[in-house]
Amino acid sequence: MPNALINESSPYLLQHAHNPVNWYPWGEEALEKARIENKLILVSIGYAACHWCHVMERESFENEAVARVMNEHFVCIKVDREERPDVDKIYMDAVMLMTQRGGWPLNAIALPDRRPIYGGTYFPKDQWISVLQQVQELYENQPQRAIEVADNLVGAMNSMDQVVVSRDTSGLSEDEIDQVLEDWMAQVDFKWGGRAVSANKFPLPANNLFLLRAAYFTGHPKVAEAVTVTLEKMAFGGIFDQIGGGFARYSVDPYWKVPHFEKMLYDNGQLVSLYAEAWQLEPKDLYREVVYRTLDFVQRELTSPEGGFYSSLDADSEGVEGKYYLWDYEEFEYALDEDTKLFADYYNANPMGNWEGRNILFTLETESQFAFRWKLDEKAFKAKMAECRQKLLAVREKRVHPGLDDKILTSWNALMLKGYVDAYRVFGEERFLEAALSNANFIFDKMTEGGKLYRNYKEGKRTISGFLDDYALVIEAYIALYQVTFDGKWLSQAQLHTAYVSAHFFDRHTAMFFYTSDEEEVLVRRKKETQDDVIPSSNAVMAHNLHALGLLYGEPEYLRQLKQMAANMKESFIESSAWHAYWGLLALKEVFPFYEIAITGEKVHDFRRKMQGYYHPGRIFAGSAEEVNLPLLEGRFQEGTWLYVCEEGVCQLPVSTVEEALAQME
Repeated sequence: MPNALINESSPYLLQHAHNPVNWYPWGEEALEKARIENKLILVSIGYAACHWCHVMERESFENEAVARVMNEHFVCIKVDREERPDVDKIYMDAVMLMTQRGGWPLNAIALPDRRPIYGGTYFPKDQWISVLQQVQELYENQPQRAIEVADNLVGAMNSMDQVVVSRDTSGLSEDEIDQVLEDWMAQVDFKWGGRAVSANKFPLPANNLFLLRAAYFTGHPKVAEAVTVTLEKMAFGGIFDQIGGGFARYSVDPYWKVPHFEKMLYDNGQLVSLYAEAWQLEPKDLYREVVYRTLDFVQRELTSPEGGFYSSLDADSEGVEGKYYLWDYEEFEYALDEDTKLFADYYNANPMGNWEGRNILFTLETESQFAFRWKLDEKAFKAKMAECRQKLLAVREKRVHPGLDDKILTSWNALMLKGYVDAYRVFGEERFLEAALSNANFIFDKMTEGGKLYRNYKEGKRTISGFLDDYALVIEAYIALYQVTFDGKWLSQAQLHTAYVSAHFFDRHTAMFFYTSDEEEVLVRRKKETQDDVIPSSNAVMAHNLHALGLLYGEPEYLRQLKQMAANMKESFIESSAWHAYWGLLALKEVFPFYEIAITGEKVHDFRRKMQGYYHPGRIFAGSAEEVNLPLLEGRFQEGTWLYVCEEGVCQLPVSTVEEALAQME
């Protein structure tokens, strides 16, 4: 018999709908049951692409004996962390305090009032039963002790993300930026890229974007090298799907070779933006190829018929992690025939296998470098490798595919939307703009109600109100979309969402934003997200949005607020810059020149394309062919097409060529 998850839309929750555990979704029914029956709450959190979540389900949640223990003593709640990051963040903080490590599956035990008293990640079956019994006995025999644990834990959690309001809003200096970069360089693996101290490696796009822009502004050669090595080695590694395009979530080694095979939308959206911007600074064929092949993957495997983007692909297929992506050498011989040896040499495959008896495809150099080294015709070699990849993709398509998590999440869609926008801005490929507009219209039509956003969408239903990251990332994506279309609809909608955030998420005591709206339930506490994870801090993204909208709309209050937000986070950025890289991007805007570029007249898009073809990360664009109600453009229309280079609303004399505008910026 199915449990209460059977009516949910989340693929992760539906995976557990036929467990013998009497699971409930997070909601009032389960929470009320815990209060009435005075039972502990067991909150188990994971996501559809999570390998160890599947393992714990097979070992424990599908086991009748384990289920009896869980059902007798606990109200059991299953949570999709991607749908309910608010719940995940609360219990993840608790588990991190208790165990100094986190991850998924995340399993927390809480009092009937939802305050946590115990938690951990993956538990083998026998250990899991023992844990459940011990915690239940504590609650039954020493309830006051359990309450004391909850009190102490919530007190510690409340101190975790407290924001100290700074009275000094002067911002960072260039010397402080230089010192941050020096400290950061000491942690870089200059042979393989990423952080030298890591046994496994995550792409961390915000980190590399900060270093990329810092290298441009400071001219620091080691910083530029750190970015180049990281981007090249990631693109060479098994973490990049060499056959189908797109990146896995992380590698389990320091060499980017062996991926944890799940592929997430949020990684790929940000990495498209990163590689596109890197190409504009240094136009390497490799960077362009990564962008195009990643977007081919997204179009082929993660795009819904309505224009939304699905969430992820599972690490497992047929119950085996990575099976879909691994190769036997005989498969190359069958599909590629006489091209097998050349292909295998380039991608480091061999008859014995390069990982657990099978082959992960990775390379150690570009196709151009390989062709030069082996004295091959470069153009012919590249064409041959592309042909081989297509043949192997056709073979792979016949395999059992990894599970698709087909829910659509607003914030993740916004990251992919911005990826398409950035790819279009850099490469001018019209199909990228078409995909961006299709997705933006999807968000506008399906996820939006006035200024309010919803978090999730599937099969025509949206059920969860948006969190701060949903708003922040959609606003950021709309501002980016406006700058390549000059369609005021996107700017107006960004402004409307910003007003909603200010009304329902703002904390006037700190000038920061809560993660949850004041219209929604308060969990154990109302958290502020100030630190980057793989996805940037929602407060940091909002600060960037306030900067952009403050300049475009001439809103001094937005600019004052972002200065206070940046000041509050200054010390955190200096002390742990790798976890506050998006605040670092904001600091670069403050320390180095930042320009508003206004373009007016009939050739506005010709000028926009040419102007945006030159790399400079410190600028924002507004433009129109005719009079519009936007403060940055008011009074700037005359016969012909003109460019205005401005700083905080103060503009230099208009010029009629891109070259003159660039000279003014210099």
